[in-house]
Amino acid sequence: VLSSSLPRLVREFVAQNNTSQIKHVIQILSQEFALSQHPHSRKGGLIGLAACSIALGKDSGLYLKELIEPVLTCFNDADSRLRYYACEALYNIVKVARGSVLPHFNVLFDGLSKLAADPDPNVKSGSELLDRLLKDIVTESNQFDLVGFIPLLRERIYSNNQYARQFIISWILVLESVPDINLLDYLPEILDGLFQILGDNSKEIRKMCEVALGEFLKEIKKNPSSVKFAEMANILVIHCQAADDLIQLTAMCWMREFIQLAGRVMLPYSSGILTAVLPCLSYDDRKKNIKEVANVCNQSLMKLVIPEDDEMDEAKQSVTLPAEPTSEESVSKPEAASSGESLTPHCGKSELEITALNQPLSFPCSSERIQVTLNLDGIVQVLDCHLHDTSIGMMTRIAVLKWLYHLYIKTPRKMFRHTDSLFPILLRTLSDESDEVILKDLEVLAEIASSPAGQTEGHGPSDSSNVRAGPVELHIPARAGQLSSSGTKSLECSPSTPTMNSYFYKFMINLLKRFSSERKLLETRGAFIIRQLCLLLNAENIFHSMADILLREEDLKFASTMVHTLNTILLTSSELFQLRNQLKDLKTPESRNLFCCLYRSWCHNPVTTVSLCFLTQNYKHAYDLIQKFGDLEVTVDFLTEVDKLVQLIECPIFTYLRLQLLDVKNNPYLIKALYGLLMLLPQSSAFQLLSHRLQCVPNPELMQNADSTKLNASFKRTTASNIDYTELLQHFEKVQNKHLEARHQRAGRAEQLDRRVVL
Repeated sequence: VLSSSLPRLVREFVAQNNTSQIKHVIQILSQEFALSQHPHSRKGGLIGLAACSIALGKDSGLYLKELIEPVLTCFNDADSRLRYYACEALYNIVKVARGSVLPHFNVLFDGLSKLAADPDPNVKSGSELLDRLLKDIVTESNQFDLVGFIPLLRERIYSNNQYARQFIISWILVLESVPDINLLDYLPEILDGLFQILGDNSKEIRKMCEVALGEFLKEIKKNPSSVKFAEMANILVIHCQAADDLIQLTAMCWMREFIQLAGRVMLPYSSGILTAVLPCLSYDDRKKNIKEVANVCNQSLMKLVIPEDDEMDEAKQSVTLPAEPTSEESVSKPEAASSGESLTPHCGKSELEITALNQPLSFPCSSERIQVTLNLDGIVQVLDCHLHDTSIGMMTRIAVLKWLYHLYIKTPRKMFRHTDSLFPILLRTLSDESDEVILKDLEVLAEIASSPAGQTEGHGPSDSSNVRAGPVELHIPARAGQLSSSGTKSLECSPSTPTMNSYFYKFMINLLKRFSSERKLLETRGAFIIRQLCLLLNAENIFHSMADILLREEDLKFASTMVHTLNTILLTSSELFQLRNQLKDLKTPESRNLFCCLYRSWCHNPVTTVSLCFLTQNYKHAYDLIQKFGDLEVTVDFLTEVDKLVQLIECPIFTYLRLQLLDVKNNPYLIKALYGLLMLLPQSSAFQLLSHRLQCVPNPELMQNADSTKLNASFKRTTASNIDYTELLQHFEKVQNKHLEARHQRAGRAEQLDRRVVL
């Protein structure tokens, strides 16, 4: 009856324009049949509604709401056959109505998204036919309501069902392919969901999602001016830290393009980007692709920081961009993902990152103007956090230090606000296992110590009220009275390096503290660190300041060890060639002042004091010192150092000294000093070496052709230099007495300890 009489009846009503009767027929089919409790009645009602729609023809669009609603209700029927008939009925209704169904698209899409995951294969097959028909209609029409559809798409995209995800992706691909539909404007609403679908277990779905994301990225490259980079930045930050390699690589590739296309628009998100990118730099070859892309991101982001970020106030330097209004609907999600601020940096997973993996993101409706500024505080916090994390890889630590160096170069004024908080960890990083890390760390410390931005009034930074105090104190000790006023001036500001700031002396103090508390560092890396600093900074200032600090060192044993290390570096390192030449002749007041400063500290170690006199050609004073050695406690360590000095005399550094042995008449104290060393040595290889050397000294009678008018070079230098060698010798005796007293105290404590152990 329905198949024959109903269509004829409906057509008659259409011909009569009897709208009320048509609605009455549809109401009966809906209420009494399609929504009946009896399955057969529901089946008949569905067939009747489809037949009615066919009979209405082009006029079916006037009654679509009444026709569609009961059919969609049957989509939830427990009977799979009825769900299939509902699909078939809706297919016929949509096929007749075509474009007229678009105002009802959301309810149709909602129903189809549920059927896409239907367990019955026949129902799924029927829903796929209906889905293709609806896609054709949307593709052909230019009246699709994308704005009204986006909230539903954003909700459905977080489905965990594979079939539902496949259905969603297929629709995104279709909408993306329609020229009149600009889905790119609403990409921030669905990007997070797309990345989550990218982690699906199904290879087919992952591939479809990868294609969709690829198409979006192509569109972004073509039209960067219309892209809402800021609203998607934190979404990428989250997924750049994903455990899934495909998600992480894809997000990192997007981040690379965003930084290169958007430029400084990405600066407010720098801390979040660095949180995601820096750990990737230490990946091994198993994640080589991610590592390479992350490295490009890091380099590109670093280039965005410019000197203007330091010179202008934040309010003046900010560039503003209009924030496009978005949907007013919001789902329970932190607003940081689109608010123009970077995610709060943490070493581990942030709360936002964890929640975002399972929930949709919200984008507040706003027409505010987003300020593009360098969030230096956030960046420094991230860098500091990574330096404190002992589990991070070497390449990450190097990248962090490169960032700090870059920031001190580009934005020194603002960076010095953070120097007190960064200083302790930079010092601790000197104990790193990697030489490359130490080199970069020294570059940062050297820049801090020499930057004009570090010049402050008094002894400390002038703006440190908002900076947390570090565990290492940065106090400058009071100057000792032993130095002359010219010496003090030379230390604070060397003529050759006038840019040394107040942090230079603090650095020297804390570096020596580090060596004192960590003797292994001094033994294994001490020489390496000081040599590199001599390349990065002024060698004269380094030795002058360290000597001044060691002069007041209470730990005499450490002072002796440190002086020995400095002396070895001074005598053997190629980096100190210029400084050695400066000390060799003592021609200038600065060189003589440096000699006096070094001498006073070198007195902590008798043998190094003699070697300094040899270097500066103060042979008479060297002989006087050796004469005093008879009053010292001669230990194995003492003899070992004398042995090493003899070996040094045979090195190229003392070639000039050995040649001066030919001039016996003008260098008598040199020969006497060497004989004094020979007398100190036991019968050993060093004794034999020095003895053979002295046997080569020519007979003075054979050298009588020497110019009799030549003055004794040593005395000439002494007269010209105005150095009080008597006072220096007294200082040497005073320091050695302190060492002797300290050794006796240590021996006494050791004896008391032994007695307690015995008792």
